[in-house]
Amino acid sequence: MNGDEFDLDPSVLYLNHAAVSPWPRRTVEAVQAFAQENGRLGSRHYERWLQTEQALREQFMRLLNADSSGEVALLKNTSEALSVVAWGLDWQPGDKVVISDQEFPSNRIVWESLAPLGVEVVQVDLGSGASPEQALVDAFDARTRLLAISSVQYATGLKLELERLGQACRERGVLFCVDAIQSLGAVPFDVRACQADFVAADGHKWMAGPEGLALFWCRREWIPRLRLHQFGWHMVEAMGEFDRRDWAPAPDARRFECGSPNMLGIHALHASLSLLLDLGIGNIHQAISGNIRYLIELLTDKVEFISDTKADRLAGILTFRPPDDDLEARYAHLQAAGVVCALRGGGIRFSPHYYTPRPVLERAVDVLLEPL
Repeated sequence: MNGDEFDLDPSVLYLNHAAVSPWPRRTVEAVQAFAQENGRLGSRHYERWLQTEQALREQFMRLLNADSSGEVALLKNTSEALSVVAWGLDWQPGDKVVISDQEFPSNRIVWESLAPLGVEVVQVDLGSGASPEQALVDAFDARTRLLAISSVQYATGLKLELERLGQACRERGVLFCVDAIQSLGAVPFDVRACQADFVAADGHKWMAGPEGLALFWCRREWIPRLRLHQFGWHMVEAMGEFDRRDWAPAPDARRFECGSPNMLGIHALHASLSLLLDLGIGNIHQAISGNIRYLIELLTDKVEFISDTKADRLAGILTFRPPDDDLEARYAHLQAAGVVCALRGGGIRFSPHYYTPRPVLERAVDVLLEPL
């Protein structure tokens, strides 16, 4: 698998796909073509745009191994999708939401916002049990209503066993909500196998798409049960019949999309996902895993790993502390040398994609270990 689809400047050593990914060539071309068409013809071919929108839903269905594209909503971002769940459920005072102590703010704040309703957020130390999964399950009690967890933790890169968690939730009558932003596009994902009820993920990380467009997958049985808080022309059953005075929410996940779709983003993400699905997520995961293992080999005995380096715990993120104490200076040195990475979780985070060449990894490590 090569990187012919990516046209990064040679001066850039890009190891930041867990933040914002570069776009593939085909995505750049799709955006350019859409902009040119819009500039010359406006919305003359809007029906064709709608076909691309539906094709994107079907791509997400394939990516998730979902039953139907009707379970897929296209929202603005992960935070909005999680908010649809948080403020759509019928909470009772004393209900509990279990999360981890490593969650990105999107998967913490949204649940904490329920405090006025009497909902308690239980933050679990993932290192407090026999395994991270067991630590989460041990926190369940009779008032636990929902487990909200990231499939891969953004700072440490810890990959969780979703099937184990999903089974535990089913056995205990707990809803299962997955923030999959750090796995979709990098790791195979199966909503049937993990028995998730809700899945949310932006397209701008491992899916190599634009910001401003996200997946929200909702299990069919929960679509009519989530209370709606956003309304508009796009979420109604008779969409397009503008003169009708009566209305009802669409019977599928489109009911969560209140207004006009992000057509530019839809064309971009559709192009990006076409690349990933053409290559095969299994193949992509294998290539990313190879890059992570190579980084571990290059860095062993030279840094302190924050990430759990066992193979079954790794996705596309490797976080570590360099040998000196001045983390900020070391990060600034990397940035100045063109190594695009991130400060996360008390360390430096590298996140290569499938196409990242080995010489880029080697050069980044050389820069990392240079004297300041």
